[in-house]
Amino acid sequence: MKLSVYLAGQIHDNWREEIKNLAQQMDLPIEFTGPMENHERSDNIGEEILGKQQDAIAKDEAASSINNLRTQILLQKADVVIALFGEQYRQWNSAMDAATAIALHKPLILVRPASLHHPLKELANKAQVVCETPEQALKALAYVFEN
Repeated sequence: MKLSVYLAGQIHDNWREEIKNLAQQMDLPIEFTGPMENHERSDNIGEEILGKQQDAIAKDEAASSINNLRTQILLQKADVVIALFGEQYRQWNSAMDAATAIALHKPLILVRPASLHHPLKELANKAQVVCETPEQALKALAYVFEN
């Protein structure tokens, strides 16, 4: 068995690479997907596909439609979603992806520091697992593969 795991969260650092490397070290049969990590491409994809937009709001709307298409497809194909929240960045996309996973009845692992307990309490209540580190999230997935 191989799991498809969607990694929801901010795209401003390398946390996804850390998870992928850790999963490889743990020899877990996992295929990872996630949002477009190239921030410039994500911001410009609407104009690349739909053409020049009349203003910044229209440009954002066009990009959002294409990014949402991509996200919806990948979330629907995922077996499980890991949503990471940290202290440094505002993470509305992470919250949206986590809520979408819940709506799609996808198992959700919520990774967040204890300091974010209160603002994420409703999402945490709907998640299957709430933990504080990516390593804990992968250990939870490793348990799925045990006989």
